[in-house]
Amino acid sequence: MNEENRRRLWVLIQEAGDYLENKLPDHPNHPKGRNSYAHVAICIKNKFNASYKDIEDNKFDEVVRYIEFLKKNPS
Repeated sequence: MNEENRRRLWVLIQEAGDYLENKLPDHPNHPKGRNSYAHVAICIKNKFNASYKDIEDNKFDEVVRYIEFLKKNPS
């Protein structure tokens, strides 16, 4: 992914993390609470089989839609 798109995605990931703070359900592996920023980044990595930095530019809009999905469906 080019540098501009990487920066834009990182801002969206941070905003989603802010939004999801204290909204993710409790989990026994995270007794002190879940990290919403890591959650968004890991979900992206699992769905696209790559770090957000390594996803192809032509999938940028798809990643943005997925981030919005994560915000609407905290899990």
